[in-house]
Amino acid sequence: MDSSKVSPATLADPIDTLLSAHGLRRTAAARLVLGLLLAHPDTSYTHAQLLATLQDDAHPALDRVTLYRLIDRLTQVGLLLCRVDVERVRRYQAMPSSVYAIPHFECQSCHRDSPLSGALESSADDLERAAQTALETLKALGYQGLSVDFAVRGVCVDCASGAPGHA
Repeated sequence: MDSSKVSPATLADPIDTLLSAHGLRRTAAARLVLGLLLAHPDTSYTHAQLLATLQDDAHPALDRVTLYRLIDRLTQVGLLLCRVDVERVRRYQAMPSSVYAIPHFECQSCHRDSPLSGALESSADDLERAAQTALETLKALGYQGLSVDFAVRGVCVDCASGAPGHA
C-alpha cells in the first residue's frame, strides 16, 4: 500500500480528538454541539439559541435536558466558555485552547455580545499575561477548573445613537 495516500477514514476527526483528549464520550450529540460552537468561535449562544439552532438545521432531535448536561460537561473540561450576562443569562462559546481570556462587550440595552479582541489588539498581550498569571496563581493555591471572563458592560454605539431596530 502506498503510504503517501491516506484515506479520509484514517484521519482522526478533530472534534473526536478534542472530546477524547478531555475524557468525554464521542457521542453524536457531543460532536454536533462542539462542532457548531467551533464553527462559530466568535458567537455566544444561550441554551435556548443552541437548541433552536440545532433543531433548525434538521439535525437529529436533541432534548433540552441532554443539551444542558452536555454544555455543562463541555464547560467543565474547558472546551466551552460560559459567561453570565447582565440579565443573568448564561451564554456559551467555544474556548480556543490558546486563549486565557476572551475580552467582550455586553450591551445593557440590546444584550448583544461583541468580541473585543480587535479593539484591544494593542493590549492583547498584556491581557493574556495578566489572565495567565492569575490562573497560574490560583491553580498553585489548589483552585481547579479555572477560566477568566473579561467583560466590559455598557451601551453599544447603535443603541446610544438610537439606530433603528435598537432600544
